[in-house]
Amino acid sequence: MPVHRSGPTRRTPSALIGTLAALLTALLTATFALSGPASADDDPAVGGGTKAVPLHPEEDWAGSQILKHEGGSTTGEPPSDLLATVEGVDVSSHQGNVAWSTLWSSGVKFAYVKATEGTSYTNPYFAQQYTGSYNVGMIRGGYHFALPDNSSGAAQADYFVDHGGGWSKDGKTLPGALDMEYNPYGATCYGKSTSAMVSWIKDFTSTYKSLTGRDPVIYTSTSWWKTCTGNSSAFGGVNPLWIPRYGSSVGELPAGWDFQTIWQYTSSGPTVGDHNLFNGAIDRLKALANG
Repeated sequence: MPVHRSGPTRRTPSALIGTLAALLTALLTATFALSGPASADDDPAVGGGTKAVPLHPEEDWAGSQILKHEGGSTTGEPPSDLLATVEGVDVSSHQGNVAWSTLWSSGVKFAYVKATEGTSYTNPYFAQQYTGSYNVGMIRGGYHFALPDNSSGAAQADYFVDHGGGWSKDGKTLPGALDMEYNPYGATCYGKSTSAMVSWIKDFTSTYKSLTGRDPVIYTSTSWWKTCTGNSSAFGGVNPLWIPRYGSSVGELPAGWDFQTIWQYTSSGPTVGDHNLFNGAIDRLKALANG
């Protein structure tokens, strides 16, 4: 019978593999912590597929990128020489619970509420904002913050309709709005060519109409539209325009539109920052709601 002698412990092959794996994981974790997360331009899904959820979708709302990229000067008061306009606001989780009664008493008659972003984010304050505005008497609708490098236009339209962006002919629900603006996470045009961007928007708008029977409103600035769609005129005859410009006039419109339906004229208005003017009297606003 052989005599057992004590000696160094021998690790089995599986134990050695486990140790090496743990060391590799630690090394990768440390490297990532030093370098930070990859930018949107480094993501292999740019231009197609599905990306990880953005870091701060609660910081994206209609116009959140406009002031950063285009600037503007405003007192928060609407121009005094406009005829037949209706005051409105737009809100997102950025505002939290909104004082709708205060806004109604100040003359605000309609609201757009952020419902979704991409295909994974929903506004946690949506119920208070969407139902609250309705309950005080406002005509309201939902809007979707587009991430064209996240997934297809059709997929985002589906997600939007399923999470608050639908429409009903009740006289108080506006058609959903598609927010097309500067990419808060990377390349201005989300890594897309102008023709690919136009195709993405068509994919969204046609899917939304097939699901709801309504053509969605398009929110965009003239500068972004020129840069990222090549100033396409494909939507002006169909989709109502909601344009941001923080100054004394609407200014130049994107190609295809002869007039704006809604003008976001300030990001520093009372009670909530973003205030809008509907281009017409209240009966025309109701007509837009009714389709």
